[in-house]
Amino acid sequence: MIDSHRRLLAGTVFAACALVLAGTAPAYGADAPPAAAAPAADPAAPRDPIVVTARRLDEARSAVQKSLGADSYGITNAAIQALPGGDNQQLNQIMLQLPGVVQDGFGQFHVRDDHANLQYRINGTILPEGLAVFGQTLSPRLIDHFDLLTGALPAQYGLRTAGVIDIHTKSGFANGGEASIYGGSHDTIEPSLEYGGSTGQTNYFVSADYRHDSLGIENVNASRTAVHDATDQFQGFVYLDRILSDSDRISFVGGYSNQWFQIPDPVGLTATSPVAVNGQTSFASNALNERQLERTGFGQVAFLHDSGPLTVQLGGFARFSALTYRPDPTGELIFNRLAQQAFKDDLALGLQADASLRAGNGHTVRFGGFLQHDHTISDTQTAVFPVDGTGVADAPPLSIVDNSTKSAVMASLYVQDEWQLSGKVTLNYGGRFDYYDAYRQENQLSPRVNLVWQPDALTTLHVGYARYFSPPAFELVANTSIARFVGTSGAANSLVDTTPQAERQHYFDVGVQRKLAPGLTVGIDGYYRLSRHLIDEGQFGAPIILTPFNYAYGRIRGVNLYANYQRGPWLVYANFAAAKAQGRQIESSEFSFGATELAYIASHFITLDHDQTYTGSGGISYAFRDGALKGLKLGSSMIYGSGLRSDLTLPDGTDVPNGAHLPAYAQFNLAASYKWAKPGVELRFDVTNAFDSKYEIRDGTGVGVGAPQWGPRRGFFFGISKDI
Repeated sequence: MIDSHRRLLAGTVFAACALVLAGTAPAYGADAPPAAAAPAADPAAPRDPIVVTARRLDEARSAVQKSLGADSYGITNAAIQALPGGDNQQLNQIMLQLPGVVQDGFGQFHVRDDHANLQYRINGTILPEGLAVFGQTLSPRLIDHFDLLTGALPAQYGLRTAGVIDIHTKSGFANGGEASIYGGSHDTIEPSLEYGGSTGQTNYFVSADYRHDSLGIENVNASRTAVHDATDQFQGFVYLDRILSDSDRISFVGGYSNQWFQIPDPVGLTATSPVAVNGQTSFASNALNERQLERTGFGQVAFLHDSGPLTVQLGGFARFSALTYRPDPTGELIFNRLAQQAFKDDLALGLQADASLRAGNGHTVRFGGFLQHDHTISDTQTAVFPVDGTGVADAPPLSIVDNSTKSAVMASLYVQDEWQLSGKVTLNYGGRFDYYDAYRQENQLSPRVNLVWQPDALTTLHVGYARYFSPPAFELVANTSIARFVGTSGAANSLVDTTPQAERQHYFDVGVQRKLAPGLTVGIDGYYRLSRHLIDEGQFGAPIILTPFNYAYGRIRGVNLYANYQRGPWLVYANFAAAKAQGRQIESSEFSFGATELAYIASHFITLDHDQTYTGSGGISYAFRDGALKGLKLGSSMIYGSGLRSDLTLPDGTDVPNGAHLPAYAQFNLAASYKWAKPGVELRFDVTNAFDSKYEIRDGTGVGVGAPQWGPRRGFFFGISKDI
């Protein structure tokens, strides 16, 4: 614990240095020329030079990391507010409204049938992944807009490549904010506060919220209420920037989340033990008391320079993440013959540089690098029974302590050229080199190429290829000494424990987008991916900590269709995706699997547990802008899934891992809000799962699936907010 506090202190010092640096920067001394994109209420009125410069630098930053050729789906803050729940909901619920995003338990979601492998960027700087399973580190309140980038990504995007969630934060400019309180079903209560503004050359934005409810994790059954499923969550965020000149800006982004969860209990089960545990030989499942605590803190400092043909952003970041699992020692020993107290933390420190050089003759060269160092601590104390030759407990429980530390280094370099071949054709080509040194040392040189053709002003076609290199999530790789558990009730299925490897992919993507009418855009994207050492993750044990493992061979293919209409007071969208993900031959973390399961997967391609054949989402909202109903907004959203995978037993008794799928489901949500502009007061009313659909996300079977999980039942929520 001393080391974890040192890590948190390091992140705090990092943030403090950023604040001092921003606060002591030299004063802005010259007016910037007006930017064409800068909005003004009155074209004849003078513009604030600070705002104009800030917006121009935002555009320059975006140009450094242009997503040419990738599939990009964006959501603005206005669109978030139009969704049921607005920014009171968690980020994963918003992500489910995008094409090809699949819902899973524990607050997870999958992009294009990949498990995790997601990269978050805040204002262009990478936010390293953490240990959180249930919690969402980032609150929607900090988002001005964000894009999900997927497909054949340009060379500046690497390591985590299923999807890049590129977040642009709110930044202030106009002094003001909002205080709100939101709550309703499932004992939900959520107060929040946000405020932003500017003073001189400095802009800032801060937000904070607290959430309590009695449905922190998906219920393990279909009942309306869950047993032992409360959660308390706090999130805070700060953005600060200072304009140094008309070409330079320094900025800081920081955040902290502290989230506590009860693990929901099944009801009506009783387990017995031949050996008494704390005086008990039986235990009821609804009396279990398991808990998990997740904490994350991060800070980022970035310096942006834009002058002439060269734009450069230099950034540094720190991220601390910790997960603590507190078991029910008596109950888990009786039910599982094992009770493990687990603590893991990870401290990541890194540097990032990105640059864009407009070289002339239709060429824009982009280049940069990335360096990250991780240090993780894993401490476990496991209570198990000694067992006799038949595997039956024959003595009182004993405790096995297994503590370890490990470090990792990731480094990347990239260069690419955006070549404007003509007014209608653009070729973006390049490559990146990635190096990874942790439990094993690996590297890869990865070429990338995208061709974009715009035959007319309404149509855009793209085709791309990307070679990907994705290491396993370092902080999740199990480093338990399984040999210590031989002869106990915690013994693994085998002593084979190959270290997970980096996944290596060939990714092909093609798509077309067409504007059919003013405000109406439709598109279709198809992709095919071939993988060696395909990475998946599973829950193996009571602590809800996911463990990476590899399939030797993988193949994933699919198609996304989407349509968006935004004009006047209307916002309408619809998405549909079909996908298939398969893997063969498990080649790492073998001790987590049974011999029969390993043998079947060694000779058969099986469907991955997180595969969903068909996925859909859609929504509609209307904002009244005139008349007696001015200020009223009505909206709805929905998600559809054909069902995640479950195990299948054939008539001959053969078990097929992930051979079946759960029933299809659809969830519809409703929203209504009304704002009185003059006092700045808004009321909102939301209904989730309006038709009270009972649907199962997981049934507890499947490769690496730990427990059943059900979608939420119908809920009613009310909120009131006041401008400040």
